[in-house]
Amino acid sequence: KTFRAQQRKDNRGPYVFQRPSPLATETLVLEGYGQPTKPNGMIHSMFRPSDDACVFPLFVPANLFAVTSLRQLAAMSTALHRDTAFAAECTALADEVATATRQFGQQRDADGQAYWAFEVDGFGNQLFIDDANAPGLLSLAYLGCCDRADPVFLRTRQLAWSERNPYFSRGKAAEGVGSPHSGMGTIWPMSIIQYALVSDDDAQLRQCLQWLKTTHAGTGFMHEAFDKDNPSTFTRDWFAWANTLFGELIIDLHQRKPQLLRSS
Repeated sequence: KTFRAQQRKDNRGPYVFQRPSPLATETLVLEGYGQPTKPNGMIHSMFRPSDDACVFPLFVPANLFAVTSLRQLAAMSTALHRDTAFAAECTALADEVATATRQFGQQRDADGQAYWAFEVDGFGNQLFIDDANAPGLLSLAYLGCCDRADPVFLRTRQLAWSERNPYFSRGKAAEGVGSPHSGMGTIWPMSIIQYALVSDDDAQLRQCLQWLKTTHAGTGFMHEAFDKDNPSTFTRDWFAWANTLFGELIIDLHQRKPQLLRSS
């Protein structure tokens, strides 16, 4: 019901949010609905996983994740409850959102090759950035939205991990993706972990592990963000999301590449 309402086909729907704040990223314009959109079948999001307001409300990673989750829900409904009618509804909505997101949520590089945008508005305006939080562009394969060898994902991943993304930083301590939530020049360990989780490149994986080992400022924990040149300047002494994701990476590498893990 919420997904359908937030497609906003007939009206802007019941969900609004506004509050007094000195930060534009903490509230929404236009009576709490966010920037205007042209309904196209995609689902609207007002805020990103980082809790920052969307620039354009059609947030591509969330739509791709919704498609994956709806298909999983359809399978569960059929297997556990034999509710094929609800499963069919989930599948139909997933197909609709997937088609719309492929049509409106991709951009083209100078060679005409497709990659995913971060946010769009349906009018033709598109934003390319990436944010370390999930769902995001780096985490699409990890979340099951695509295969890790999918060419559109690989192209998107390469661009997100480059100066093409304004929130990518390369410093003395490490390189990685940050977030407007923590300011410019910061790197989130979570982005390094996401980068490693879908990599099969041994050199790339060793480098990610080295960055993670040397940027926790002697605390033994993953932080929210750290300064690209000075990891002793960081936010959050304890960030359970990143700590848990780091544990998942170690288990993943133990299963996929035990020799690499032992030598790192």
